[in-house]
Amino acid sequence: MSRKRAEARIHELAAAIRHHDYLYYVRDSPEVSDEEYDRLFRELRDLEDRHPELVAPDSPTQRVAGQPLASFPTIEHAAPMLSLDSDQAEAALRRFDERVRKGLGPEADVAYTLEPKLDGASIELVYREGRLHQASTRGDGRVGEGVTENVRTIPAVPLRLHDRPRPVPPFLAVRGEVIMRVRDFEKLNERLLAEGKEPFANPRNAAAGALRQLDPQITKARPLDLYAYDVLLAKGFPETTQGDVLAALADWGFRVNELTERAATADEIVAYHGDLERRRDDLGYEIDGVVVKLDDLPARERLGWTSRHPRWAFAFKFPPRKEVTKVLSIVTSVGRTGVVTPVALLLPIELGGVTVSRATLHNREEVARKDIREGDRVRVQRAGDVIPQVIERLEPEGDEADRAHERAPVWRMPAECPSCGTPLVERGPFTVCPNGFRCPAQLAGRIVHLAARDALDIAGLGDETAKLFVTAGLVRQLPDLFGLGVEQLLPLEGFAQKSSEKLVEAIAKASHAELRRFLYGLGIPEVGETVARDLALHFGSFAGLRGASAEALQEVPGVGPRMAEAITAFFADPGNAAVLDELLARMKLKEGPPAAKAAAAAEPEAPLAGKKFVFTGGLARITRRRAQELVEGLGGKAAGSVSKATDYVVVGEDAGSKAEAARKLGVETLDEEGFLALLTQHGVDPAELEQSG
Repeated sequence: MSRKRAEARIHELAAAIRHHDYLYYVRDSPEVSDEEYDRLFRELRDLEDRHPELVAPDSPTQRVAGQPLASFPTIEHAAPMLSLDSDQAEAALRRFDERVRKGLGPEADVAYTLEPKLDGASIELVYREGRLHQASTRGDGRVGEGVTENVRTIPAVPLRLHDRPRPVPPFLAVRGEVIMRVRDFEKLNERLLAEGKEPFANPRNAAAGALRQLDPQITKARPLDLYAYDVLLAKGFPETTQGDVLAALADWGFRVNELTERAATADEIVAYHGDLERRRDDLGYEIDGVVVKLDDLPARERLGWTSRHPRWAFAFKFPPRKEVTKVLSIVTSVGRTGVVTPVALLLPIELGGVTVSRATLHNREEVARKDIREGDRVRVQRAGDVIPQVIERLEPEGDEADRAHERAPVWRMPAECPSCGTPLVERGPFTVCPNGFRCPAQLAGRIVHLAARDALDIAGLGDETAKLFVTAGLVRQLPDLFGLGVEQLLPLEGFAQKSSEKLVEAIAKASHAELRRFLYGLGIPEVGETVARDLALHFGSFAGLRGASAEALQEVPGVGPRMAEAITAFFADPGNAAVLDELLARMKLKEGPPAAKAAAAAEPEAPLAGKKFVFTGGLARITRRRAQELVEGLGGKAAGSVSKATDYVVVGEDAGSKAEAARKLGVETLDEEGFLALLTQHGVDPAELEQSG
């Protein structure tokens, strides 16, 4: 065959195969047998093998996965991929509807598009001149990970878009959801179990995990699907409704959800939600609610967006799934703060696509109130579809003899800590191990808390690694963490030379910590991130705080008698004191003078000295935490409530009651731009503001 004839035949075959892919993977209505499809594919592949110069990037043969990547590139989205405001309460939906109608005015003809809320992994697909250019995960909504090679292996993702009957924009960014159907998920887990590997918890995790494989061959072996539901950005896109958007996506070759409907009232939305909830287990894929979108695209522009979500869309979630199972036994789990929680070990059940075998019983009083015992039938739900919990005990099924069957003895909390053997104490409804840093279970939890992002921010030190360090005897007390070396980590499961070096380096970097981060990371009772910052600012040094009386602590805004007592008790404990002394010997804290002295000494250098700021609502260009840090860096104070002593209230999107309080008290308010201008006026580099958003 001549080159010219081969080129023509390759184009013909590629077009035919793309057509059949669309019918099979998107429309579920194949026109040819598998044998005929395979024959066409083999002919195309053979021709391309003989004429490699004729292989197009969007050829059907190029779905075959490429070589493994070293890491994923970071890709900025064409437009922000925001999350949705969500709630499972009907009242919240009706408030959303009221806000939309109020925002558009009484003359507006309001209509909504209703779509199933798919429970998968959100993805951005970018096409240039109709060809797939790149694909990226949602990430933080502004940037994501480039997973183009992996996405190319998904049959439902068109590599080249259909341009008839509707032209394709020269640039097109589409948002969709990568899912794994329930039957494919079950088959995948069966295969993993047969291979002695850990199964996935649910289809969503399986889909997200497959997308983020560095080796596209692994992704190709996972049965992924895609539904498209939004156009993020397009050049020359004249459509004016969400219905038009979905029709365009279907014309271009994407799968769109066939259960989409239109509604004009909140009552119609509630009815659709109820119908879909009743049908959710028969759909063959996981959904967790209904997405309600204003249908009119120009009207969306008028309503606009907050920094976190569009004002014209709402996720009307389903209530948690509930199932009935049996309590096999009740065990106890020790948390970071020493609270001992009873946990029910259950006869495994499927709950919302997840195999559940454990559920929390909260505390000893809750167990007694519900009278849960080993062997009981109970109803279990996933709170927020995440944390399983036992919600009630059920009477035995069967005849009178079954119902009269003797139950197990009443469950009692053990007298000693299951982790360290220390006698337990009761504090209200909770049972607590008082052994603090010396209890292995608490130690592992404290390591994780100390390494958290808002504390010392030690990347790679999570729950499993912390438990491994404790059980292996590498960390017997918290200060041991800062003495770990690469040679100690290498024998541990999951640690290689590079990963060991990175973690040791991260721990060493964390040993030079800001005082506020260190205080938060210690897990002092009652001390959260905000209080830790206020304590650090007020006392300036760890020694000053450690030696403070309860009365002195209460001079810090937000610290009351109960909190002051908890803080002084923490520092007075001999075991805690020994750990803290050793930590201070291995770390270097970044401290400063107490707030009063700093304000007095730094008057010329601190233009906002003594000024009190309160923040309300969301900020778009800068995080709330960063805004507070900048204020404090200029000598100001970030407070939590508005009073006559407040100097400025910074009002962001969806501001709360603090804005109204400022108006009533006559306190000056600043919008975000005004606040940033104030910072710039007092010496903050504008480039720093852009980098911190």
